[in-house]
Amino acid sequence: MLNYKRYKAFPAFRYPERTWVDKDITKAPIWCSVDLRDGNQALVEPMGVEEKTEFFQMLVKLGFKQIEVGFPAASQIEYDFLRQLIERKLIPDDVLVQVLVQCRAEQLEKTFECLKGLPQAIVHIYNSTSVLQRDVVFGKSKEEIIDIALTGTELVKKYASTFPGKIHLEYSPESFTGTEMDYAAEICNAVLDTWECGEGREVIINLPSTVEMNTPNVFADQIEYMNDHIKYRDHVTLSVHPHNDRGEGVAATELAIMAGAQRVEGTLFGNGERTGNVDILTLAYNMFSHGVNPELNLENIHAIQEVYERCTKMKVPPREPYAGKLVFTAFSGSHQDAINKGIKAMRDRHETIWGVPYLPIDPADIGREYEPIVRINSQSGKGGVAFIMDSQFGYKLPKGMQREFADYIQSRSEIEGEVLPSEIYTIFQEEYVETKEPIHFKNIRTTDTENGDGSDSYTTLATVTYMDHGTMKTFSGVGNGPIDAVLSGLNQELSIKVKVIDYQEHALTMGSGSKAVSYIHLLDEKTGKASYGVGLSSNITRSSIRAIFSALNRLFYLSEAEAAGKKRVAAKMHQAPHDLFGNS
Repeated sequence: MLNYKRYKAFPAFRYPERTWVDKDITKAPIWCSVDLRDGNQALVEPMGVEEKTEFFQMLVKLGFKQIEVGFPAASQIEYDFLRQLIERKLIPDDVLVQVLVQCRAEQLEKTFECLKGLPQAIVHIYNSTSVLQRDVVFGKSKEEIIDIALTGTELVKKYASTFPGKIHLEYSPESFTGTEMDYAAEICNAVLDTWECGEGREVIINLPSTVEMNTPNVFADQIEYMNDHIKYRDHVTLSVHPHNDRGEGVAATELAIMAGAQRVEGTLFGNGERTGNVDILTLAYNMFSHGVNPELNLENIHAIQEVYERCTKMKVPPREPYAGKLVFTAFSGSHQDAINKGIKAMRDRHETIWGVPYLPIDPADIGREYEPIVRINSQSGKGGVAFIMDSQFGYKLPKGMQREFADYIQSRSEIEGEVLPSEIYTIFQEEYVETKEPIHFKNIRTTDTENGDGSDSYTTLATVTYMDHGTMKTFSGVGNGPIDAVLSGLNQELSIKVKVIDYQEHALTMGSGSKAVSYIHLLDEKTGKASYGVGLSSNITRSSIRAIFSALNRLFYLSEAEAAGKKRVAAKMHQAPHDLFGNS
């Protein structure tokens, strides 16, 4: 049994004056990527200079205006990286780079040396303030911890006074979530006083959830308390730097924004120490899904993922929000059916606002249009199979046929597991379109004769040539149109009694070269058995007659048709669907 008695909840801070509970997120915060520092230090194999340069350039393209590039005083690679960015003029005028440094003279001196040539930069100083860190790591009193922060602030102030560009100060009371709130406000205000915060001397106060210690509502209360108790509030940017130890980083950040946070430090895909930093992409896409402009260029998640995985050598999990391979995929039959109906309803109603069950956003909006939304396994149903046949191959299966065809796919998936769209297409071709054994339509000639009863009606004489077990044969039939005439002739020719239950047709593709697809549902009146058939041709009459022969083969000669089809399946199962279109 888990020894849960070893642990106790960290005391929850309560702020009765809270107002965040009644607020919504209506605009994006200032985003600051810390991928190149916080994220990079957590990699098994940290990025080299060229990899960091490529990653930096991607962040710029994504629209980040603040990017923490490293800890140049602590690592030669990070020092060289920043110098390369400066000397190669890779930092746009509207992008602020940020450097992290401890409150130590020798580190600050080297940091400012590295910054030479920049018109402006953020210098980010920090020291730990929590009860636990003060006790077991530093063994210092509250006053001594404040002295560390103020010494660092004075040093930044000193070096900034002779720096030819503008220095923006950022201060973080590290391990903020484990710090008494009145003390956190005291140390931050002391830093602001020392910096002489005001017009033209703005400060970023960054409140890190260095270790996530409580539920997101507690973090929001802490942020709102600081929002209300920080001095010079109009000249302070309140920032958060959440981690994800409890798996609640995104929720904590969203509530923090509601509580007054104006800026968020995080990483792409949540990379970082332990369980990671907060995932900026998830936060941004969440805003997007509520109609709020995230103010980042995130239209192509695949391109972002490709650079991220190559540079960090980390993999994006398949269930990662928005980016994961499976997040826009439905295996459940009921989910597939709802998605199918939702997309059809939007199309039929010409809706402009997205509203599809189980899909919070349109995958196409973030570059996922080539991903299968629906994937078929033994848990899938007719809706999923119908969706794939329509969305990927253009076949709009009649409702009754959806169940009939789905049964074939489910049987296959129970044996083989997931059935790919290309395999579904091949099975459809073999089961319906190419069922040419043992009877196979070859040609038809029709003659229409006016009935002469004043009703403008005609009688059709159809003469059909077909193959019957390898022998060429011909029959004729009369009816009120080609379908009726052919069925009349077939009933007499084959000594059967079938009738049409349902018939539908549509163009398979758009344009003058489009093909017509016909679906016919035939009933054998002697046995009560019914089956669908499918025909495909550039000529609508030939398409409908092929559908009749397809249905008859399935009604009366299914075993022979299946035997012939198995030979073709083996050869075609691995062909691409567009190749199969040409052979149908």
